[in-house]
Amino acid sequence: MSQYMPADITPPELRPRALARHVPEWAEAAPTPADVHDWDQRRASALVPFELDDRGWPLHPHGRTGRTGRNLGRWGENEAADPIVVAGTGQDRQVLLITRDDIRVEAIPGGMVEPGETAPAALVRELLEETGVDLSDHRPIILGRDLVDDWRNSDHAWVASTSALYLLPVTVTAVAASDALGANWYPFGSLAQLDAAITAAGRTLYAAHRPLLHRALDHLAK
Repeated sequence: MSQYMPADITPPELRPRALARHVPEWAEAAPTPADVHDWDQRRASALVPFELDDRGWPLHPHGRTGRTGRNLGRWGENEAADPIVVAGTGQDRQVLLITRDDIRVEAIPGGMVEPGETAPAALVRELLEETGVDLSDHRPIILGRDLVDDWRNSDHAWVASTSALYLLPVTVTAVAASDALGANWYPFGSLAQLDAAITAAGRTLYAAHRPLLHRALDHLAK
């Protein structure tokens, strides 16, 4: 049987020696999961249930990832919010996507839920910060609360997201800001149509968001 040897993806700023000197504002100070002392609370409030191993370390709900360490703010689940904004109907539908500044792909606007913040509040805040679109007076349709196949996931730290659908009669002006390099409306009659438009623009769709967009289309087809 081959030995499991996951790659450590912890960036320099989150390694123990660096954390002892300075903790980034977006990260918790714990150098390992053993230094976290509220696992009962975190498990009780998790979007997706998870277990702890014999050491008391959190385990990715879907099993091994091939990666260990932490490249996210928290050990265990990191809660995110993904607002899917759709305008129009049928083959004239369009969806609002941003160009992420970290991996340069087209993605749903969104990000991490901040400490003490609710997912509905995070949906509105992230959308406003990244696109300038204010939908605070809209009530979204919650599509799901699921694991996201984020590139930063590891065996002991991962992303789970609340995805929500906002429906608008027509497109509104969107201007990229915060950690978005661009904010654009794309045709959204189908995933194939979306893929073709993104490819024509010389871009790539963020693979981790494909299931969320597929779920939105399924809901719209009902």
